[in-house]
Amino acid sequence: MSDLIRPALAAQELDAGSDFVVAEWTQPVSRSGQPEPVAPLHVHNGDDEAWYVLDGSLGFSFDGREFDVPAGGAALAKAGVVHTYWNAGPTVARYLLIMTPKIRELIAVLHNPERQQGRSMPEIFAAYDSELVPPESVSRRE
Repeated sequence: MSDLIRPALAAQELDAGSDFVVAEWTQPVSRSGQPEPVAPLHVHNGDDEAWYVLDGSLGFSFDGREFDVPAGGAALAKAGVVHTYWNAGPTVARYLLIMTPKIRELIAVLHNPERQQGRSMPEIFAAYDSELVPPESVSRRE
């Protein structure tokens, strides 16, 4: 049962082999003053992904529509929604990322060159039923 409880989640994950993983992450302020996406524009074909903003604010692009979510707000990218996100404020953003184990594994591989096994980014995304999306191919949907 202790693997199901995190009295302080900071910089940890709650993952007990269930259908979702909860991680607390932070994103620094943009150095350039422009949005600096945490991930390239991409889509998960069979998995949803959600964010709950604890401090600061996050900016999102969902299917070409951009919006900001302040502390206390949440966003959900359903499977099939082309998305990315960034720190949208003047302070560090702290948030919960709620994802499937498949998305968590994709992120783990992307952050560990040894696990990439010489595969290209598109190959890695494809291995987890996801794909990179060129920005020019996203048409804004209302």
